[in-house]
Amino acid sequence: MLLLCSFVLFSTSCDKEDPEIINEEEVITTLTYTLTPQDGGAPVVMSFRDLDGDGGNAPTITGGTLNANATYSGSLVLLNEQESPAEDITTEIREEAEEHQFFFISDDDSVTASYNTSDVDADGLPVGLIHNVTTTDAGSANLTVILRHEPSKTAENDPNAAGGETDIEVTFPITVQ
Repeated sequence: MLLLCSFVLFSTSCDKEDPEIINEEEVITTLTYTLTPQDGGAPVVMSFRDLDGDGGNAPTITGGTLNANATYSGSLVLLNEQESPAEDITTEIREEAEEHQFFFISDDDSVTASYNTSDVDADGLPVGLIHNVTTTDAGSANLTVILRHEPSKTAENDPNAAGGETDIEVTFPITVQ
């Protein structure tokens, strides 16, 4: 009887801890950036593609030409094309919206980006998969798109203040005419 009680006590006190689930960083090989003029017209499609990831071959980046004094609806699609079929990372970002935020940084005032109030997480904070881009005078600019994982989410467009891990950062050359 003593042996049986010892066995029961020993087996219940040695439960294994629950395994910690680690959310690995997303592998993003392709980013398609579509800017659709709000007053009609053909969309401008820009892209980033780096199938071999960090190192190896340089990525292919295609910029675009935007109209001056116009507003565009921007949307982003992210893929991992190292998987077959390609994994849609955009879906994962939507599902984990509280843990992600896009930032849009322009090096010239002729191009600015702002968050769309319909693209927010459960706390009402911006995600950025859908946003607006506004142009002013003709010129050229570089628009950098940054995806942060687990930032300190703010409504401000400041990745330095937000912190977190950078999942992808791409600079698109833009001509405004």
